[in-house]
Amino acid sequence: MKVGPGLLGVSAVLTAGGAWVLVRVPGQAPGAFAGFAAIGLAMAALGVTIGFRVRANLVGPLLAWVGTIVVFLAARDVYYRAWLADPSAVPLDSRVVALLNESGWWLLAAVALLLLHFPDGELPGRRWSALPPLIVVLCLVQQGFGAAPREPFTEPMEGLAKPWGPPSDVVHVLSYVVNIGLVLTVLAAGVSLAVRFRRSAGVARAQLKWLAFAGLAVTAYPVVCLAEIVVTGRSGVVATVFGVVTIVALFCSVGIAMLRHDLYDVDRVLADTISYTIVLLVLVGAYALSALTIGLVAGQGSPVAAAGATAVCAVLLTPVRRRLQRVVDRRLFPRTRAALLAVEDLRHRVHTQSAQPEELEATLRTALRDPTLQVGLLLPSSTGFIDAKGASVSGTGLVPITLGGTQIGVLAASGTTPAVLEVVATAAASLAEVARLRGELATALREVEASRTRIVQAGDAERHRLERDLHDGAQQRLVSLGMAMRLAQRQLPGGSVDVHALLDQGVAELATAIAELRQIAHGLRPTSLDDGLHNALAALTTTLPVPVALEIMAEPLTDDIAITAYYVAAEAITNAAKHAHAGAITVRVTQRADEVNVWVEDDGCGGADPRGGSGLAGLADRVAAIGGTFRLHSRPGAGTTVQAVLPCAS
Repeated sequence: MKVGPGLLGVSAVLTAGGAWVLVRVPGQAPGAFAGFAAIGLAMAALGVTIGFRVRANLVGPLLAWVGTIVVFLAARDVYYRAWLADPSAVPLDSRVVALLNESGWWLLAAVALLLLHFPDGELPGRRWSALPPLIVVLCLVQQGFGAAPREPFTEPMEGLAKPWGPPSDVVHVLSYVVNIGLVLTVLAAGVSLAVRFRRSAGVARAQLKWLAFAGLAVTAYPVVCLAEIVVTGRSGVVATVFGVVTIVALFCSVGIAMLRHDLYDVDRVLADTISYTIVLLVLVGAYALSALTIGLVAGQGSPVAAAGATAVCAVLLTPVRRRLQRVVDRRLFPRTRAALLAVEDLRHRVHTQSAQPEELEATLRTALRDPTLQVGLLLPSSTGFIDAKGASVSGTGLVPITLGGTQIGVLAASGTTPAVLEVVATAAASLAEVARLRGELATALREVEASRTRIVQAGDAERHRLERDLHDGAQQRLVSLGMAMRLAQRQLPGGSVDVHALLDQGVAELATAIAELRQIAHGLRPTSLDDGLHNALAALTTTLPVPVALEIMAEPLTDDIAITAYYVAAEAITNAAKHAHAGAITVRVTQRADEVNVWVEDDGCGGADPRGGSGLAGLADRVAAIGGTFRLHSRPGAGTTVQAVLPCAS
């Protein structure tokens, strides 16, 4: 949209013109103009920014229009005061003053249109389609009636003669009707926010909450003006200050709502604002009443009355604020309160063993009426957050659940604002931790069960292998040897058999059986360990094509620790040489206190995975069987580090 940049340019020209008038006709206070011009330019610039960030949305151009009108009114005031100070310095026609007399209504019209189209740039519905043109028409008519008013022109031109004289009675009555119509249309724009809020959810609802701070004040501005006119006879300081505060609040709330609606907890800010406003009114009333009561006894103006009234307010402050905060939270945020009560109820039922902490997700979904809500827990066995069913919880906008400064999980939901989730996450942290620990324990038990199953299966497989090797190898040879010896025994008296050849054959068969038995026994415990762990690993690595650096402690180890350390190192070295394409391998075995650390590091391709029944899984089971800890660090492209911590007597 090019409307926003054009309005920003107009604002800049008006600001430059006002500054030129201040220089040409010195003596005026430039602070007011500078402040209003800065606010207007900032609003126009923000409108342009919103127009670029949120395409095809009228909120940006309308905000730029509001800023331009603010700058115009400030520049108009500077021009009028310059003419009053020196009529020859700048030209001015009284008819122009008359035509611009009621131009301030255009600011309210722009704000009303902004409220009607916030935040998506569309009207709340078809029934509201007649309101925007009605606002524009009423502003045009009001500006026309304002050219010939019965009252003086607006400040500072109240002393200027009217070029077209006072209006007739009919026109005067019609001007009041139009004036009231404008007030009603602006109030209707505020009502549209309430209508839209009831129909909205998610981001739009959060944006409308931000606008509530300024939008409601804007709709109240005409009422404040009328009240000041009724009391003082004219609109003056009160309306001006209220208008400035409202415009600044509008600028801030629209900017945050459109660009960073999740910057702060809008629910908390809104609740605190309402609570402290009511508390302030209560304290002011309590101070006035107590000061009057004590003053009747101690005398008016007495320090005792002031001190007593202050003490009464101090005593009332904390309990009144707490009770009022609970009432406001219950009225404004029923879903948040329902979620907190549901968490408290679940905590009680878990304590009485009538519920499980894993029901937290279902409980929050019901309380917040959000079926998309997920509770993700951080378990050691997972690389991310998973829910109670084991499904992954990921995405943007995750609200962390922390306990003791450590993140233990996340809350994710598309139908609930992050502000509400943050409150719920704090309340549900202890339940989430219990559920996480239970999940961690269940995972550990499953791993133990799986490890036991693998150990049993590995033992069965090893027994079957030994049975097969013994049956097919050494056992057959020993049976054959026995049959040969029996044959020799039977044929020996007759001399028909070459006994020497038969005995030679038997000796050969016996030697082969002994070798096979040694080979089978070597698979159970390497005989090279008889010379120490260092010599055993050195013998293992002599034939490898990869250089292996050994840093082995000299102290002897118990047999079970030495065997486990040997197999851990052997498996890791074999994997590095065969699968990781490593260029160098380092093996370190050290002992400290009551544990032995086995480290095997390589510079290979990494990416080793102990799952899937690999040899690494068998190593983990072997290490766990003697009460040790097995760790694997193997990022792709960063090499592999295998560590086993084995317990031993100190």
